[in-house]
Amino acid sequence: MTDPKTDTFAIDEQLDRKLNLYLRTACLLMECSADTTRIMRNLRRTAGFLGLDADKLQTFVDYEMLMVSYNDGHHTPTRFRRCKHHSIDFAAITRISHLSWEAIRYGYSLDEYDRRLTHIGSAKRHYPPWQVAVGSGFACGGFCIQFGCDWPAFFYASFAAIIGMRLKAWLGAKGANAYMGICIAALVSTVLAWLESFLSLSPTMVAALPTWMHSDTPWHPLMACALFIVPGVPIINFVSDMLDGYVRTGLVRAINTLLMIVAMSFGIVLAIGVCGIDNFVTDLTMVPHHSYVEFAVAAAISAMGFSMIFNTSPKLLPIVALGGIIAVCNRNFVNLGPSTGNFGLDQGIIVGSLAGSVLASLLAVMAAHWVHTPHQCLSIPSVIPMIPGVFMYRALFAFIELHGVVGEVTVAMHNLIMASLITMCIAIGVAIPNIFVRRMLESQRKLRLHRLLIARRRHDDGSATVGRER
Repeated sequence: MTDPKTDTFAIDEQLDRKLNLYLRTACLLMECSADTTRIMRNLRRTAGFLGLDADKLQTFVDYEMLMVSYNDGHHTPTRFRRCKHHSIDFAAITRISHLSWEAIRYGYSLDEYDRRLTHIGSAKRHYPPWQVAVGSGFACGGFCIQFGCDWPAFFYASFAAIIGMRLKAWLGAKGANAYMGICIAALVSTVLAWLESFLSLSPTMVAALPTWMHSDTPWHPLMACALFIVPGVPIINFVSDMLDGYVRTGLVRAINTLLMIVAMSFGIVLAIGVCGIDNFVTDLTMVPHHSYVEFAVAAAISAMGFSMIFNTSPKLLPIVALGGIIAVCNRNFVNLGPSTGNFGLDQGIIVGSLAGSVLASLLAVMAAHWVHTPHQCLSIPSVIPMIPGVFMYRALFAFIELHGVVGEVTVAMHNLIMASLITMCIAIGVAIPNIFVRRMLESQRKLRLHRLLIARRRHDDGSATVGRER
């Protein structure tokens, strides 16, 4: 005779393991910087694979804490899991998305799912730290070109950013406070860019160095050398969460973003104060006068550089580079025009940023089905080169340097409003096409999932029948 207590214990143990796998999946997605909508979409597929009834399952997703409760009619176990280490890992997000489909399609056992999930969480990143530093450095150089610098200044900005990024990663590996690491990295990068400016400003250095090392825009690297710190992914995720109704998680992302920008701005302001640099932050013009070929090259470099920070798969770099070219060139065409001595529609940077991000996002939605990669893993790296990092810390710099002069608050608020509107337009541009396409495809996804689950159950029932006959 079967012991009811033993059976109950076995059922509880099985359910507990399923809830643990469910929470681990959610936690890994949150720690890799997936937006909340994507987390919930993956969890629906995971719950289907685990055999958890959606009507009996309650899930709470927060930036730091996850909770799941399941009522099977006899028990109501509740489990919690804390998200400890937040980073950006688009490769892991892609692998988890694939795993949630494959587990249903191929009928993985719990052991197999556990093994694959553990492998995803412990997998090495595609790019070693030095390669990430080089990529992010050249990404900042690409930013500098978008601000109007010449190509010698591109390399000066890149070198300062490479050193700063490597220092930031080293401090993080040593366990330093994340915001302190950001501050120190911004300080060092800005000081290096300031020292490099003497190569073009000092008559002695100009006479001693070859002509190709001379820059006519020696101050521009100071504006771009620390932009590898700008939290583009948290900003976009914040807006996406707010638009999708996940207000609590979105606000936490927003506060974290603000703290990162404050830390970066403090490091830059400290560098300016220590070095006695003139107030170039508010006076230096950012209007570019390059050809669209140069804009395209710089955009591709920036998109691929930031993709290395985000751990995007190497095979996707050409697609991301093309997305960056489309986003930036479209933004510049709509933004620039005769009033700035450029070719374009002259509609301003806010409208231009919205147009660039919408077009890049629409193309990313189509490309996502071709390369079997989540939409955000393609669209976000493509639009990151448009993030208004300069406006962000110009606003904070203006507030920090208030001296009671008439107009100071106006300048600070202008930069803050411009940064906020541009960021909002970029995030909306990324989110809106995905929202419309997702709603059109949601019924197809649900039908596909339903069919896979039915096919899997029939296969399992057929295997069980054959086993009994044997």
